[in-house]
Amino acid sequence: MYYLYILECADSTLYTGITVDLERRVEEHNNSKLGAKYTSARRPVKVIYSASFENRSLASKEEYRVKKLNRDEKLELINWKK
Repeated sequence: MYYLYILECADSTLYTGITVDLERRVEEHNNSKLGAKYTSARRPVKVIYSASFENRSLASKEEYRVKKLNRDEKLELINWKK
């Protein structure tokens, strides 16, 4: 199972990624050098959206689509899921 996630950083910016272990990945973003360079300067981060996919291909395609959205469109996606 793969997860697409959107994090809200301490500076209120959004970061999108995929992983197979969401809890571990958020821990990495917050507490280790294994997190993304972008999030390491904007800690702490929290998950505000996640979706699961059967395989990496589907997750990557959705990640690509979401990364092209502007902030308002991402927030609309997040609020739509709630």
